[in-house]
Amino acid sequence: MITPRIKTILQDVAPLTNLTVQGWVRSFRSNRFIALNDGSCMENLQCVIDFNSLSEELLKKITVGAALKITGTLQESEGKGQRVEIQATEVVILGVSDPETYPIQPKKHSLEFLRQNAHLRVRTNTFSAIMRVRSTLSFAVHQYFRSQDFNYVHTPIVTGSDAEGAGEMFRVSTLDAKNPPLDDNGAIDYREDFFGKETNLTVSGQLEAETYAMALGKVYTFGPTFRAENSNTSRHLAEFWMIEPEMAFYDLDANMDLAEDFIQNVIQYVLTNCKEDLVFLEKRLLEEEKQKPQNERSEMPLLEKLKFVVDQNFVRLSYTEAIEILQNSTPNKKKKFKYPITGWGVDLQSEHERFLVEKHFKCPVILFDYPADIKAFYMRLNEDKKTVRAMDILFPGIGEIVGGSQREERHDVLLEKMKALDIDPEELWWYLETRKFGTCKHSGFGLGFERLVLFATGMTNIRDVIPYPRTPQNAEF
Repeated sequence: MITPRIKTILQDVAPLTNLTVQGWVRSFRSNRFIALNDGSCMENLQCVIDFNSLSEELLKKITVGAALKITGTLQESEGKGQRVEIQATEVVILGVSDPETYPIQPKKHSLEFLRQNAHLRVRTNTFSAIMRVRSTLSFAVHQYFRSQDFNYVHTPIVTGSDAEGAGEMFRVSTLDAKNPPLDDNGAIDYREDFFGKETNLTVSGQLEAETYAMALGKVYTFGPTFRAENSNTSRHLAEFWMIEPEMAFYDLDANMDLAEDFIQNVIQYVLTNCKEDLVFLEKRLLEEEKQKPQNERSEMPLLEKLKFVVDQNFVRLSYTEAIEILQNSTPNKKKKFKYPITGWGVDLQSEHERFLVEKHFKCPVILFDYPADIKAFYMRLNEDKKTVRAMDILFPGIGEIVGGSQREERHDVLLEKMKALDIDPEELWWYLETRKFGTCKHSGFGLGFERLVLFATGMTNIRDVIPYPRTPQNAEF
């Protein structure tokens, strides 16, 4: 039998209804009041028991974390704090929880402690709220692209190409690690490996998605990607999820329009459908920020910040204009930047991006037309031969959240760029062929899903917005 979820009961079920609920004990007080939660919402359902009618042995098993099935009558609550409660007629222990060893007690735990107990942290209000928001955002992503007539494409996780040209990839191999076969030059002979060549976990599904955009028009990927960067920071993961749309016949302006509309749409969806969770996360953030100096606190509460992003047009300016602003900024002149802006051509760091967003414009910013030397080979070269049709979207508290470009559709130009960067054309022969057979202008972008969740929840560490973070020296759980 499928029992109703607590969210449904609290919202829709009228008193005097006989029903059965299942969930986990959040608290048990006075041997009478059980706060039951099943993960469907923030609120607990109060279940009132008659302890005189239950055995002492059963009462001892009603502890924090225990799984229960409770049958009874839904009634209007006489106490404060809840509209309804269940007057229990039957309590069944589905799974016990030893109070001496269960780590998630009804008190405030540090985020670091909860990371060490990642298999149980979702039973806290904070992490159940985060994961419900994450789930809702995920649904909103798919809903948006379907509404815009995109096709969902599953690009390979195991790949022989490095889309970014970064080289920081996890190798996939079935060869004997201690005694691999060697070729005549003493190098590992990948011809004897499972796939017959060197393969890795993907850093991006973009190149494969481009090929499908050249037939289906508009496609997107949404799946796990992997970077073997030794970045042990609050903003990096070794395994994360990427949203990557690719669109035939789109120039850079159309690409920026889509990216802005997409972000505003999915954030609005969360605002509409996760009100309770966002209110809780906002209160949590306000409490956390009381411990910070005034100049490090957010200028807007979480809900106001999300509404602001939805309601505001993003500022658009060229990389060249951004450099001028940063060069003339007070932090740069007073040498407050860790990485000083010395002139045109430097790669912008998070501190520069956040200055533009949080201090100068005080709204999301789209930068475009970056120097070719600091961007990937597949970005379209501008007529000045110095810049490419790239764009990044910068968010408060996050920095870069979206990176995209108009792709280089000219076969000869793309080939020259690959050769200049020592990228073997033979490795990407199939990618080059799309520029020979019916090429056209096309664009796309990538958005790190965890950074979007980070922004939507107000959390400050990316390890707290994914169920089981993968980071350097950590693959627990």
